[in-house]
Amino acid sequence: MKYQVRIEDHTFDVNIDQDGIVTVDGEPVAFDFGEVDGMGLYSLLVNNESYEALVEQSADVYKVLMRGYMYDVHVLDERSRILQRRSNLMAPDTGEVAVRAPMPGLIVDVPVEIGQEVEAGQKVVILESMKMENELKTPRAGRVERINVAKGDSVEQNEALVVIV
Repeated sequence: MKYQVRIEDHTFDVNIDQDGIVTVDGEPVAFDFGEVDGMGLYSLLVNNESYEALVEQSADVYKVLMRGYMYDVHVLDERSRILQRRSNLMAPDTGEVAVRAPMPGLIVDVPVEIGQEVEAGQKVVILESMKMENELKTPRAGRVERINVAKGDSVEQNEALVVIV
């Protein structure tokens, strides 16, 4: 699985292959980790160096406290990156644009309201599909005109979930 990880103003390409081999920006990394206490404390072993990290997920950001420093870590998997690129390519500059379900699933949350102003790339729906939560974001700035779903709704692929004008 491929990931793009952004920490502060540095971006890393992380790949984990089928055998669990991890590469960061093409370089192999010996990596192992495990949760220690069930409350977000992790023990990490990176290239034979041991670390402890306290991790808390907040929206689409992981807050990581390690060695006295707090880091904001943004993680995008390959599928999310592709969906984000495609949605940005298809958005007209004016008029209505619908944020559609890329696959069938269950609505976990709709963190916007009708009439709310939104920025390009802002999360407007969280959709669960295949036991994974997918953050659906608006492809351009605008105002939320309609919300066609609510938490707990089942949706079909390509269904219009939120409309931005």
